[in-house]
Amino acid sequence: MKTLLQSMWNDESGQGLTEYVLIIALVAVGLILVMGVFRNAIGGVFDSATDQLKTQPAAPYQPGT
Repeated sequence: MKTLLQSMWNDESGQGLTEYVLIIALVAVGLILVMGVFRNAIGGVFDSATDQLKTQPAAPYQPGT
């Protein structure tokens, strides 16, 4: 029983995956924080694009092209 517990304690096969998960989690938290800080600016960009698209005249329909 002691050797089984000792082999499980020394097993590092899942260590790399755990490190990758932690890195991805930290990047995700960072992106959420950045988007929270700049949410008004990001919303302004989309509002401006929407307004510009609404004011453009519609192209006439040309069948066959």
